[in-house]
Amino acid sequence: MAQNSTQPPWDAAALATQLGKIAETSQRLVQDFLLERPDIARVGMGDVTTLPGAFIELTTKMMSDPAAIARTQIDLFNDSLRVWQTTAERLMGHGAGNEEPPKDKRFKNSAWTESVVFNFVKESYLIWTKAVLAAVHGAEGLDSATARKVDFYTRQFVDALSPSNFVATNPEVLAATLETGGQNLLRGLENLLEDLQRGKGRLSITMTDMGAFRLGDNIAATPGKVVFQNELMQLIQYTPATPDVRRRPLLIVPPWINKFYVLDLQPKNSFIRWAVDQGHTVFVISWVNPDEKLAEKSFADYMQEGPLAALDAIEMATAERSVNAVGYCLGGTLLASTLAYMTARGDERIASASYFVTLVDFTDAGDMAVFIDNEQLASLDERMKERGYLEAQDMAMSFNMLRSNDLIWSFVVRNYLLGKEHLPFDLLYWNADSTRMPAAMHSFYLRNMYLMNLLAKPGGLRLSGVPLDLTQITTPTFILSTREDHIAPWKSTYAATHLYKGPVKFVLAASGHMAGVINAPGGKYGHWTNDDLPAKPDQWFSGAAAQQGSWWPIWDEWVTGFASGRMPARQPGDGRLTVIENAPGSYARVRSDARAGPFAPTWSTSKRA
Repeated sequence: MAQNSTQPPWDAAALATQLGKIAETSQRLVQDFLLERPDIARVGMGDVTTLPGAFIELTTKMMSDPAAIARTQIDLFNDSLRVWQTTAERLMGHGAGNEEPPKDKRFKNSAWTESVVFNFVKESYLIWTKAVLAAVHGAEGLDSATARKVDFYTRQFVDALSPSNFVATNPEVLAATLETGGQNLLRGLENLLEDLQRGKGRLSITMTDMGAFRLGDNIAATPGKVVFQNELMQLIQYTPATPDVRRRPLLIVPPWINKFYVLDLQPKNSFIRWAVDQGHTVFVISWVNPDEKLAEKSFADYMQEGPLAALDAIEMATAERSVNAVGYCLGGTLLASTLAYMTARGDERIASASYFVTLVDFTDAGDMAVFIDNEQLASLDERMKERGYLEAQDMAMSFNMLRSNDLIWSFVVRNYLLGKEHLPFDLLYWNADSTRMPAAMHSFYLRNMYLMNLLAKPGGLRLSGVPLDLTQITTPTFILSTREDHIAPWKSTYAATHLYKGPVKFVLAASGHMAGVINAPGGKYGHWTNDDLPAKPDQWFSGAAAQQGSWWPIWDEWVTGFASGRMPARQPGDGRLTVIENAPGSYARVRSDARAGPFAPTWSTSKRA
């Protein structure tokens, strides 16, 4: 990223140097684009070539009900008159400053409210957006999948056209352009070209200062050792922080869509460090960032070489046969699948199971479902066959589109229009450290769970030849969901409370999929509790008590009931497994983007004493 210039706004020599750099970067970008030929029809996991049919169906339904369109047009006309009237009154000196600042973060700059012109631009856009979305929502007769798809992409369209995204209609950008003599736009162009170059023709938006964090130093820095590894994962055992520990170890199964260290960002917000400080002997699976050699790895392989292999290794390391297990997001889906597999085989090595923002019933999977139908999955399968995996950037883009204003357009404005330097933010650093998905595993996961919802159906899925039935799981269960989750909607995760056969505790945290989970004691988000588990999530919430502060202590109090007493602290390497390397391990250091150099891990198993 270019540094803020100390030169005068129109320094000729500095400007020539800057333009020369831009021209050189542009030339390389065009060459890369011609060589790579990125398929612009591929947007994240989705395929926009499937959209025309959906919008043709929408148009057909809308034309069959002209009265609804007329009502929308009348509402738009009336709203437009109101905006014109308010603007005219303000131009005549009436009503200025009476409007409340908008809650929409795109328009938080005071000029959007205080300036008559920009207030008019903003209000005109908002009423137009309202009219467009109302027309789409009002179309009757669409099946739910088509309705979700047209709604999602219509929102992407109207978000893209926000006046905050353009130089001429964003007062903050205009002010910066006048103040710097256009240097903000030149710096922004440099940023844009760098991001395009890194994405080889596709825009790969830089969201944070990627040089501000170093794994094992100021992020993912909780002391520990890798004590076991295979083709799919490394197992980290963390160094104890207390003289004695809970006898039963804690195994954390994170998702393999990103790296495990979302649970170990910085000491102040590291769930792993906090759990170690509470006296847990913590083991964490660090998944590999797969390449084409692992294309045929299946969901069953992730179970066998992930949690099941970890259970064997933990017994060798600690002489303890059973563990308390935590699954986060997709890691929780795998944990539930593994528990169903173990239940069918009479394996009771998991004494308690905690699920953080985890879907197991995919009846309503939220906006992620917009990328998943037979037509798009067939296209995605063909794409994955080309390399043996789904590109990390494609998965990351899909997640970013779920919150496009926060995770795409806000950075377009900041990086490319304002030309600002990137700020260090640990969660965004982790978010950018996405991983590839093996073709066989990812296709199985999307089809069998998202598309057909077979995991929630007794006997609907088989792993390693064993039929899975979540309703037979008697393991005590803790479920943590987050109220603003856009990936695992909390009302959908709540369905699991009536799937498992054993005792269940459900807690709802404030905020979203990541910030609501990574909310250490002293953090700003609260949570809700209710020991009753009525059939409907809204019924649960209506009877829930709002609590201040982090949910972590509530979870720790719950899991303490399965600690099996205490014992002297265990050090990594004390048991029958020897230390391989320091945490966070080499698998976590393999990056998918162009910032990292080539790295080929050596697949091996841990040495045994």
